[in-house]
Amino acid sequence: MMAPRPENKRLDVLVGRWRSEGRTVPADGEPPVRIAGSDVYEWLAGGFFLVHHVDVRMGGDTVEVIEMIGPYDPATGTYPMRSFDDQGNFTTMHAAVDDRGVWTFTGGAERATLTIAEDGSTMSARWERTDDGSTWLHWMDMTFAREA
Repeated sequence: MMAPRPENKRLDVLVGRWRSEGRTVPADGEPPVRIAGSDVYEWLAGGFFLVHHVDVRMGGDTVEVIEMIGPYDPATGTYPMRSFDDQGNFTTMHAAVDDRGVWTFTGGAERATLTIAEDGSTMSARWERTDDGSTWLHWMDMTFAREA
């Protein structure tokens, strides 16, 4: 039986339950939208895919997402990410991690930088998005506190 690549172990830092909080950045005179909920990361049996469950409220709306991360792709040096939400949307992104342990998530119209505290108890993310494919706008900031 085939085993996952050793690079998949770098995703272990995400495994667990996280309390998530944040806000969108005000744009076009709109007020910021508060975001609160939970993120859960767990390995699918076999260790090839990390399953990410998102359950948050953005303002008055509930957002539920399931995402599959991995397996590591040595040709690109990234982890493919495929997410599906409760509104019928499907998104593909790629994750990469640098030598300092800073993660980047990149897709067609959105990208993020995720920094994990040295002790692994918290994370922070800055999200950006683009409407024209070239101009990136600060979209939201998130923090995550490990619950388990």
